[in-house]
Order: sequence, then structure tokens, then C-alpha cells
Amino acid sequence: MAKEMIAMLLAGGQGSRLYALTEKLAKPAVPFGGKYRIIDFPISNCVNSGIDTVGVLTQYQPLVLNEYIGNGQPWDLDRLYGGIHVLPPYQKASGSDWYKGTANAIYQNISFIERYDPEYVIILSGDQICKQDYNEFLEFHKAKQAEFSVAVMEVPWEEAGRFGLMVTDENDRITEFQEKPKNPKSNLASMGIYIFNWDILKKYLEEDEADPNSENDFGNNIIPNLLRDNRKMYAHRFSGYWKDVGTISSLWEANMEVLDPENSGINLFDDEWKVYSRNSGMNAHKIGENAVVENSMITDGCRINGAVKHSVLFAGVKVEEGAVVEDAVIMGGTTIKAGAVVKHCIIAENVTVGENAVVGAMPTEEEKGVATIGANVSVGAGAKIGPNAMVRNDVKDGEEQW
Repeated sequence: MAKEMIAMLLAGGQGSRLYALTEKLAKPAVPFGGKYRIIDFPISNCVNSGIDTVGVLTQYQPLVLNEYIGNGQPWDLDRLYGGIHVLPPYQKASGSDWYKGTANAIYQNISFIERYDPEYVIILSGDQICKQDYNEFLEFHKAKQAEFSVAVMEVPWEEAGRFGLMVTDENDRITEFQEKPKNPKSNLASMGIYIFNWDILKKYLEEDEADPNSENDFGNNIIPNLLRDNRKMYAHRFSGYWKDVGTISSLWEANMEVLDPENSGINLFDDEWKVYSRNSGMNAHKIGENAVVENSMITDGCRINGAVKHSVLFAGVKVEEGAVVEDAVIMGGTTIKAGAVVKHCIIAENVTVGENAVVGAMPTEEEKGVATIGANVSVGAGAKIGPNAMVRNDVKDGEEQW
């Protein structure tokens, strides 16, 4: 039985600009918004859009991601026919193994796609925070009788040069593609979300694989080749919330925007379009009688006895009496000891911040950095971590890092 559309989710990203947060973790597995991981967003979009067959292409540090996805049950994707499948690179008799680029990753999984004989394939990025109805996108693709469609978002002209840009005519047909140009002709940024007719995608993947000079990449090779052949290519304008959380500052910003759903456009409390996750299974959170909590997201199993302001706390975080947490993202299982002051920072999972330690600082005109502490680090009592510090290893009592 053929599926109308299946999803291929590129989740192999190393996320090197997240430094300490992704040293032992693929970028799509990075925790986000109190109880989620980044990959929950595209998977939930699939479920909410009625797509029940998803291939997740993993590569860099896949263990946490594989374990997290499991059999797909939290997203109702544990299906006999379809469902969610983790697709790591594998050695074939012909030799190729590691995914060489985004196009090669899909090429290596042509046999997976052919099992479902789809009419359309949607290709998704596993490292964006975005709530999008892929059904609406597919309807656009069909209405235009397109062979390839890309989701685009209008960005400020002064930022356009940072993106891959689609130049279109008045009917949204793509006439040119510019990759991070010095002189942008368009402000329609590619979101890296594509719908292809399967027969077209297969043809171009096979041609690309046969080209020894290709980088095997959608942006650098497949899209230019489609343009060269004058294929029916259209840009679908998306106006909802979309953020590529590829840097420490953008990840911190996106977490802060969770606290202001009316103005930021990202609403994690929306029952009409739920974001599903593999929850921690912890007990309820507890806020002590002397605690102060203002405009914050507090998740399962947290124990708050200090002051928490404008922060996102993941499952099982402990904030002891006298500790202050402000403008911070604190990932699961971390303990902030008595008297510690933690501000404008990201602290990864299972960290201990010792008594009276100071991590980060509120930004000034000169200093706008986001202090970052990697997973499983112990910050000693009285230690000082500066606003631009990137801490990967334990910090001794009283030590300073800037």
C-alpha cells in the first residue's frame, strides 16, 4: 500500500557551534524548552500533519538520539507499516558507508523510501525549532503542480546574506538560488524544508551520486541542478515561528522566547498543536515556602527553594535555599547549591554548581555573552565563571574562568 508522502529527517548534525553542549550529543538531541529535545519539533509536526512514516537519518553521536526515539511510541509512531525508523549510515558491499552530504544521506536510503512507494517526499531538518503544518505545504505543492517546493521565510534584508535565498517571480516560481550572497536579490530564506515528487528526487539523487565532483548536498548541488533543467520549482512562504538554534546565543534566545508565547510566536502550551516528547516520568515539581518563582518554566521533578526569575528549568533541577537563578536555561538533573548566583547562561545536564559560586552575569554594553557549562561538570564552591566562558571540565573551589 503506497503512502502519499513520507518524511526524511536529517538528524546527523554535529552542531559544532554549540561547543560544550554537543561534544557528546547530536545537535537534534540537545534539550530545549524545559521538557523537549530539538528533534521533538519536526517529529511532532509530522504527527500533527498526519505523516505516519518518518526516517530519521543519524550520524554524529547518535546514541542518545537512538535511545530517545526508541520505537516512536511517545509520538504515536510505533506502527506495523510505517512509523519512525532510525537510519544510520551502513556499509554496503559496494563500499560507501559514512553519509557524505545531505543528498548522499537520502541517496543511501532510497531502498527505505521505495518500501512505501510514496508520491511525495518531504525532507526536514532535525535542528530547528519550528511549528509548521506540512499538509498546508503539500497542498501548495499540488496546487502549483510543482516538482520541487521549498519552505521559505522572509528575513530582514540586512540579514539576508546569511541564508540560502530563493529568488522568485510573481507566482512564487523559483528563478534563481543564492547561497549566502554578498548582494542578495531576495529576502526569502530557505528553511531547509523541501517537498519533492519522489520520481524527480530519485532521478536527481542518482545523477548527483554519479558525479564525482559533487559535494552531494541539496543546497550546493541538487537545487542548482533542478534550476539548470528548468524544473517546476516553487517557494512556499511560511509566517510562523522558525529558529535555527545553531549557536549558543540563538539557543538561549529561543528558550527565553518560550516564556513569552504571546509576543514570540512559539507557544508550547497550545493544545491544538501539541509538541510531543519522551517525558522524564518524574514526580511533580515542588516549590518551597521560601522560594520565589517569577515568569519561569518549571518542569517535572524540580525542587525550588531559592529564587528563579525568567528562566527555563528542565526535569529534576534542584535550586537550594539562597540560590539565585535569572535569565538562565538549566538542563535536566542539575543542582544549584545554596548561595550560588546563576545568570544569563546555559547549564547542561547533570551539572553541580557549588555553594556561593557565580556563573555568568547579566549583559552590559561591553559584555553580551552567554556563559555555557557542559554536561556532568562540577563547579566548585565559590568559583566564578565569566559571562563568555565555555566550561567543559570540572572547576575547582574558588577557581575563576573567563
